[in-house]
Amino acid sequence: MGKIQDDNTLYSICKYAVDHHTRRSFSRIKIVGEENIPTDGAVVFGANHCNTLMDALVLLQTTRQKKVFIARADIFQKPRIAAILRWLRILPIYRIRDGIGAVRDKNGDIIDQAVDVMHDQVPLYLYPEATHRTMHSLRQLSKGIFHIALDANRKFGHEKPVYIVPVGLEYGDYFRFRTKLLITYGKPINVTEYMKAHEGETEAVIINELKTMLREKMSELISFVPDDPDYDAIWEMTKIKVGKRPCNLQKQMQKNREEIAKIIDFREKEPEKAQSVFEKVREFTKKRLEKHISVKSVAKNQSFLLTFLKSLLAIVGLPIFLAAAVVTCPIWIVASLIISKLKDQAFRNTANMCVEFVLHPLLMIIGVTLLFCLAPWEYAIAGSLFLYFSYVFFFDYKEFVRVMASDWRWLFNRKMMPEI
Repeated sequence: MGKIQDDNTLYSICKYAVDHHTRRSFSRIKIVGEENIPTDGAVVFGANHCNTLMDALVLLQTTRQKKVFIARADIFQKPRIAAILRWLRILPIYRIRDGIGAVRDKNGDIIDQAVDVMHDQVPLYLYPEATHRTMHSLRQLSKGIFHIALDANRKFGHEKPVYIVPVGLEYGDYFRFRTKLLITYGKPINVTEYMKAHEGETEAVIINELKTMLREKMSELISFVPDDPDYDAIWEMTKIKVGKRPCNLQKQMQKNREEIAKIIDFREKEPEKAQSVFEKVREFTKKRLEKHISVKSVAKNQSFLLTFLKSLLAIVGLPIFLAAAVVTCPIWIVASLIISKLKDQAFRNTANMCVEFVLHPLLMIIGVTLLFCLAPWEYAIAGSLFLYFSYVFFFDYKEFVRVMASDWRWLFNRKMMPEI
């Protein structure tokens, strides 16, 4: 069996298609901090894990460069699936929950392969939290990424430095297809230099210190909210206050962080008053959700006139939406059926993307063929363009109407708003 990072022509061709459909899954993707990625050594990336398979797909499409990922071992149990995952350049990593024996007997070979990937200057991507969670916080990090980095440093750190690069994935919404996404690369941790400066410390101590460093760096790259009983109230207050000042993705994340810091400082200085405010916010959130009011509506606080104009725009776009809904119905019906059976709704975007990836090309082939066979070439070209953009328009229009309807509901329920 060849190396997992070896060139593969079919994989390279498929990657173009996957990357294209991944980008279609978002209204906007912005990447910042690429200058922080070292070019003089071996790199392993550690990213927060908040949106299932989409977290890997969005990092895969950032560059044309080949990449290798590491995922939890339980998805490799069936030999055929394991073979497919390896072809997709994904390695398994065993955790304590998989059994002490598996960790002891199998992870050694996996780490060797991962180190070999890094030695060949192929970026290696891990999710140190070990499992996904749709929250703006971080779990405690597992040790896998640090074992790999230290092993790589032992084997070839004298030839080239080994780095751990923190990555922050900031989604506009974890559950809505065609949301926005900010990918941020943070300042790298030079593992080789760190090891030289801490030669007298044990590996266990060094791993714990690196875990603390990486977790702090990762938390700086997202709208980080402490994972405590006040998480929901703090995040709700942040969305309401920052939403009133619309800006680009990077600035919005920074404003989120500033607002979160203010709220936490308020909690520390006036804990009793803060808890009273948080209780009001929780009650408000409950009522808001019962009335199907989006927090976007609350934050924008739009006027009747602007909401009315948005309604007129929705009416104008309705015929196009209905046409898009008809021609793409095989895609969204299948996606809806799959999503309705999901136990973990965090997979919604992954399901939408995968169904669109499989069915949209088939729909294009059938539709374009029929158009050019049955219509003049001018109409066939126009119809083909509509067919290509129809699924994107279908989702964007639905989101526009959802928020517009929410705006109307909020206009008649503003008195719900508590003093925060």
